[in-house]
Amino acid sequence: MKKAFFLPLLAILAMAATSPTAYKVDLVSSNIVWKGYKVTGEHSGTVKLKNGNLQLTDGKLVGGAFEVDMATITNIDMEGGTAAKLVGHLKSDDFFGVEKYPTAKFVITRAIPTDSKGNYKIVGNLTIKETTKEAKFQANLAEANGQVTATGKITIDRSEYNVRYGSGSFFDNLGDKTIYDEFDLNITLVAKK
Repeated sequence: MKKAFFLPLLAILAMAATSPTAYKVDLVSSNIVWKGYKVTGEHSGTVKLKNGNLQLTDGKLVGGAFEVDMATITNIDMEGGTAAKLVGHLKSDDFFGVEKYPTAKFVITRAIPTDSKGNYKIVGNLTIKETTKEAKFQANLAEANGQVTATGKITIDRSEYNVRYGSGSFFDNLGDKTIYDEFDLNITLVAKK
């Protein structure tokens, strides 16, 4: 009788000991900086997080997700009307169709430690304009005083998400108006228990 009671209790305790601890992303302290490239140069800006979390077990990253508010796209390398025109174009159907697709999302499917210094290979599902593709990138996780900071850079091929405006992969004779398919997201997630 004691054995019948003890085994399920032991199983519950073992599961509790290995259950991930959730850290909620601090939307004010976290940020995403985007950078896009074209034949004649580059542009950069920011976009804000809508929500997010990181899952840790015994101090190791094991999962997490974040959602991006696409309506918050900004440009930081130009000013005034020129910046506003670029932002308007990025929000339009030519690019991210923000009115129809207000959010983008990334969900970690695997976090593979690559050393003992908090470096990981991250594998996950990135959803933009309702298209989901696997994305892989390197990230670093640091934990201190009940807070974790995760940093990483995702390079995205926008054409895989039906964002094809000005793409030399789909349109001929663009010349110096060609916009490269790949763009970068430099991500800093600050999360707390």
